Amino acid sequence: MLSTFRTLFVGANARAEDRLRDVYAIELIDQKIRETEAQVQAAKGTLASLIQRRRSEQKLLDMLHTRSESLTERARAAIAAGRDEMANEAATAIAEMENETVVRQSTLDRLDTQATRLRASVEKGHRRVIDLKQGALQAKAIRREQTMQAGLNTTLKGVSSADEAQDLINKVVGKDDPLEQAEILADINAGLDHSNLEDRMADAGFGESTKVTARDVLDRLKD
Repeated sequence: MLSTFRTLFVGANARAEDRLRDVYAIELIDQKIRETEAQVQAAKGTLASLIQRRRSEQKLLDMLHTRSESLTERARAAIAAGRDEMANEAATAIAEMENETVVRQSTLDRLDTQATRLRASVEKGHRRVIDLKQGALQAKAIRREQTMQAGLNTTLKGVSSADEAQDLINKVVGKDDPLEQAEILADINAGLDHSNLEDRMADAGFGESTKVTARDVLDRLKD
């Protein structure tokens, strides 16, 4: 039982996390891009330090070569002059410099290897950031389109402003004409009290109409 509840709880948390990540996907994308940019920037700083250290090592190595060559020439001159004690001292110093040169050359080679690898990583990270930013722009455009589509779908499913306007128009246009209704009511009343009986019988051909028409007025004027 506890295992089942634990599984359901883990599943519910996973679904909630997925929904949360989906809602804040754009914000998360921007945050991850900032984190990636920070990592690339840190790598650039490390690369700059390696290059600076390599230059220092190269300067020291060049100085060793210069001193070694100078002492070598001086040692030869001391030997030629019979100054063996000075030649031996110079030879000892030259040997120490050559040993130091080996160590510094090894350090220089290691720094070159590290700098080359790190430079490749920085370039790869820089291209990755550019790709991520382009992808973020595309994702934002799609999200805006999705938001607009969702709003349109909601409008189409519910009662839109257009539907409300059309409903009001139908109510106004479809409302009964009060004047026509009054005329109908007058006719009904006239039929009930027989006040229009003569006119109705005249219309049926029984006698003359009691209504005065424009034709009657014209005939009277001519007489």
